[in-house]
Amino acid sequence: MISLTPTETLPLEIDADGVVRVGKTRVSLGTIILAFTDGATAEGIAQQYPSLQLADIYSVIGYYLRHPSEVEAYLGQRTHEAEHVRHQNEARSDTSGVRDRLLARRASQHLALSEEAHLPRRHN
Repeated sequence: MISLTPTETLPLEIDADGVVRVGKTRVSLGTIILAFTDGATAEGIAQQYPSLQLADIYSVIGYYLRHPSEVEAYLGQRTHEAEHVRHQNEARSDTSGVRDRLLARRASQHLALSEEAHLPRRHN
């Protein structure tokens, strides 16, 4: 006869940065849910992330299906936090003119290579 366990522990842990990770891996809850909502199967996710156990993936998907509003709220919060950090990083470093400087550098390198190609070669 089968023994029914009243509850099982979810394979989710919160790391030091507040990111929910699956099992003892670096794979985030958001990664699994994004793959699932994009149409990936649990088996497909397991192939893409071999550090995950298939049973853990099914548990996480099941949790998402039973608690979509909580998971979506968490994912929305993480997205908001990531945007905030991105804006802070952009404010710290001035990237204006970077593209123009890189294009100018590339042009000067091409010019230098072109000039070298037209120089007479010295024979030893």
